[in-house]
Amino acid sequence: MEQRPRGAGIKEVAARAGVSAATVSRALSGNGRVSDATRRKVQAAAEELGFVISYNASSLASGRSRNIGIVLPTVGRWYFSQVLEGAASALIEAGYDLTLYNTSDGPGHRESVLKEMLQRKRLDAVITVALRLTEEELGQLREVGKPIVAIGGPLPETPTIRVDEFSISALATRHLISLGHTRIAHIGGGEELVRDFRMGSTRQDGYRHAMAEAGLGVEPHWLRSSEFSVAGGYAAAKALLADPAASVTGIFCAADEIAVGAILAARELGLRVPEDISVIGIDGHELSAVFGLTTIAQDPSGQGAAAVGAVLALLRKQQVGRDLMEGFYPTEFVVRSSTAVPRGSQGSAAP
Repeated sequence: MEQRPRGAGIKEVAARAGVSAATVSRALSGNGRVSDATRRKVQAAAEELGFVISYNASSLASGRSRNIGIVLPTVGRWYFSQVLEGAASALIEAGYDLTLYNTSDGPGHRESVLKEMLQRKRLDAVITVALRLTEEELGQLREVGKPIVAIGGPLPETPTIRVDEFSISALATRHLISLGHTRIAHIGGGEELVRDFRMGSTRQDGYRHAMAEAGLGVEPHWLRSSEFSVAGGYAAAKALLADPAASVTGIFCAADEIAVGAILAARELGLRVPEDISVIGIDGHELSAVFGLTTIAQDPSGQGAAAVGAVLALLRKQQVGRDLMEGFYPTEFVVRSSTAVPRGSQGSAAP
């Protein structure tokens, strides 16, 4: 059996792979262009010799910390935790560390994050999640002199991973209309979602547009507000369904967690889903499959990974795709058992 040398260095790896030490450094650090074949050859040589690159030394040589900052409002909501999970997994695979900045930990915390922490320049790049930055705040980030990628609403001249909130909300509403529903309620997000990109109001706008497009009116008591949680959806739906003036047959919920709460509220009130009330949500939450919820899945984990991919491309001085400046992240319409033709109606099953 071949005995592996102890304390092998970059020169030994270079000799084993038949390349220069500089090529070994580029191949193992991800800094600079190296062909896939050369990278695999270097990685195999490093593994045989038990060599692990020192990122501290690599950082001194390259001027990079191999650390990406992610700034988001909270990790206490499913969407944000999924984005973070996807981004963290992609960064680990690429050999990068992650520094998390939570902007909702008290008064002045957001200002402290943007003005102080990011100015320390320990980061190679910054990913912002669902933060509508002012011109001043965006300028502060740009002063760091590092690439910026956003997840959520668009930022000026910034690559952005985002879904078409308006269109998917209209699609969800049209699905209920196509089934024959005409009395459709909407349970949307509360004030917490108005602060930044107005996601809650944008989803309500999509609902209103689809209703108007079909020549259907919207009664004021059909519009309810809820935080994005099962408990919030349960409370809002229970009040809605217990209101005799509402008399709705379908509910479009701005999030799957709200929709799950609505299903639980309907069951408690003795209503059958979908025979008595149809419910549709948005997100692709893991609970949607458990409750048979029709939903539009937006894959937040994939959004996080896509943002990391864009950041790494920028760090390699590559241009990101035009879709990140002008397009939308793909979503998937998933029909399950929570939506059906209302009783006494002959609707179409098309979305």
